[in-house]
Amino acid sequence: MSYTLNYRNPSFLEKLIAAATYVFPLVGFIFIIIAALMKKDMKPFLKYHIFQSIFIAFALWLFLTGLSFAMNILSYIPLVKNVISMITFFLNMPLFLGFSVTTFIYFLFILYLILGVLRGVYSYVPWVSDIIKANLRGQL
Repeated sequence: MSYTLNYRNPSFLEKLIAAATYVFPLVGFIFIIIAALMKKDMKPFLKYHIFQSIFIAFALWLFLTGLSFAMNILSYIPLVKNVISMITFFLNMPLFLGFSVTTFIYFLFILYLILGVLRGVYSYVPWVSDIIKANLRGQL
């Protein structure tokens, strides 16, 4: 699902930068710093996608860190240790072209976001896009 807001079609450079931020969120962070140092205001399309990519990267890092911590704690329980090991193995086992199940799902998610950027729309991620849109109200 994607939604459009009042904004002209973004330029190719804006689309390229927005797509790059989904692959490498640090690009978006550096672009924000450069725009702030040059005292330039970013276009709403670019701002939306940069903030969304940084939010998604931080949320993913937080989720994976918490999951890793929980799995390490649960691995000390004797019977649960084997179940945790099997789940971890099957989720991280390479299936096709070196992609595991989790990597493949993440790859499809990033591909969805990049295709939305290249189409020139504000790609929608439940909960995340609502937070970004609420924080950028009046600018979009």
